Amino acid sequence: MSAHLQGVILLVLVTLLWGTTFAVVKDVVAAFPPSLLVLLRFAIAAVFFLPFLRGGWGLWIAGLELGFWLVLGYGTQTLGLVYTTANRSAFITALSVILVPLFAGLGGRRIPSWVWGGAALALVGVGLLSFDGTPPNRGDAWTLLTALSYALYVLRLEHHALRHPANSLTAVQLVSVVGWSLVWVGLERPAVEAVPWGAVVYLGAVATALTTWFMVLGQGKVSAPEAAVIYTLEPAWASLFAFLLLGEVLGVRGWLGAGLIFAAMLVSQWGTFRSARAQEASGEAS
Repeated sequence: MSAHLQGVILLVLVTLLWGTTFAVVKDVVAAFPPSLLVLLRFAIAAVFFLPFLRGGWGLWIAGLELGFWLVLGYGTQTLGLVYTTANRSAFITALSVILVPLFAGLGGRRIPSWVWGGAALALVGVGLLSFDGTPPNRGDAWTLLTALSYALYVLRLEHHALRHPANSLTAVQLVSVVGWSLVWVGLERPAVEAVPWGAVVYLGAVATALTTWFMVLGQGKVSAPEAAVIYTLEPAWASLFAFLLLGEVLGVRGWLGAGLIFAAMLVSQWGTFRSARAQEASGEAS
C-alpha cells in the first residue's frame, strides 16, 4: 500500500469519527458552556499524548500556531451550534473545501483541475445533504469563522506535518489548545451545575485525540487541497449514522448529496492514483 493511500485512509477514518459528533455536541451545548466543553475535550485528549510532549522551539511554535487555528475552529463551531442547526453547521463548515485550494493558489501553488473539480462536487453534495433552508442566524456567522479557521489549519498542518514527528506535533498542539481554551474560560467564567462526562470523554478520547493524531499522520502524506475534499465526508457519515442508528430518513436529495461527496473524494484522488499507476507501468517496462 502506498504512503499516499495510507494517508487517504487515515483521513477518511477521521471524517467517520467526526460524523458521530454533531448530534453529541448539539445536545451538550444546549445546557453546558461551549468554552468549558472545548477545554475539557482537549484536556482529556492531551493526556494520551503527554509522553510525547518534547521537542525544540520550532515544534512548540508550530504547535502554538496549529492550536490557535484549532481552538478557533472548534470554539466557533461549538458557539455556532448554540444558535444554528447541525445540518446548517455542517454545510457552512464545508466551505473550507473551496477555501483551502483558493488560499493555496493565492500562495502560488498550482492546484490540479481534478482537485478543483472534487472540491466543487463536494460542496454541491454537502449542500444537497445538509442545507435546510432555514433563515440565517448568528450561529451561521460563527460557523463561517469555523470554515476559515479550518481552512488555515489544514494548510498549516500540511506544512508542519512534513517537518516534525507526528506524535510530538499532536501532543504540542493539543496542549496548546488547552492553553488557549483556558484563556477563553477565564474571560467567560462560565457557571456549571453538572458535567456530561460520558459525552465529554468520548469527544476527548476518540473524536479529538485519535482524530488529531490521524490528521497529523495523514496530512504528512496527502496534500492540503486533497485533504480538504476528503474532510467533506464528515456530513455524509453523520447523515448515514443518523439513518442507521436513529432511523432518520435521508430522502432522495440526501442520498444524492452523500453520493456526490463520495464521488468528489474519488475525483480529487484521480490524478494521484493515475500518476502512481503510470509510474508502476514504467517501472515494470524498464
